[in-house]
Amino acid sequence: MDPSAPETYDEFAAPRSDPRFTDWLRERAGDSWNHATAHRLTRELAADELADDVFRQYLVQDYAFVETLVGVFGHAVGTAPTMESKSELVSFLGVLTDDEDDYFLRAFDALDVPESVYSDPKTTPATRAFIDLLERAAGQGGYAEALAVLVPAEWVYLSWATDAADASGSPNESPSRFYLSEWIDLHAVDDFAAFVEWLRTELDREGAAASPRRQRRLEQLFRRTVELEVAFFDEAYELGRGSSQPGDGRW
Repeated sequence: MDPSAPETYDEFAAPRSDPRFTDWLRERAGDSWNHATAHRLTRELAADELADDVFRQYLVQDYAFVETLVGVFGHAVGTAPTMESKSELVSFLGVLTDDEDDYFLRAFDALDVPESVYSDPKTTPATRAFIDLLERAAGQGGYAEALAVLVPAEWVYLSWATDAADASGSPNESPSRFYLSEWIDLHAVDDFAAFVEWLRTELDREGAAASPRRQRRLEQLFRRTVELEVAFFDEAYELGRGSSQPGDGRW
């Protein structure tokens, strides 16, 4: 948490002509936001320096996490206030269950990850905590609570992937391993940027209209999501090398 960030949204909004609730949430996340969007893992990935053992560990855990993420998007579809909102969320669900799933399967094959590992992985503490947070946000809250975990989960990826794509400058400078370059490409395209902006706008509206108590709850969910993104990246290094346990790096 950034102690210098305004404690309440009203304090944040007062001096601004066009305040955004999501900008306040990002400020409240403090250093965790910077650690998540400029993590060693994402920097090494962009530079084509990431060890395969680390990426295997990361990707297996991310695949375990996606099923829960899809469930939260499904909850958001059910609680979204308009048909337009429902349609936007359903469209992105198609990306998660089609384009990204195809990528995962091809990457696992290239990285020699057995189906027995990625279909029933041994999840790490950060993965379990992330899954628990998403399930509680959806199960115990409404549309705004679901958005408060979905927005940072997607916004973090847009941020680091955009930086990675900008740094590469040209296709010739992208990572040579397709499972690294395509992971960047999936999150650094205009369609994904537009969707993240739409998600932010939805949370901007819902958050600004919420009671101060609910705004605090949304801030806690957002901040915890960012903190877990950092832990999720960290664990890929902690468990990605030297382990022979199923789902923990080598197999």
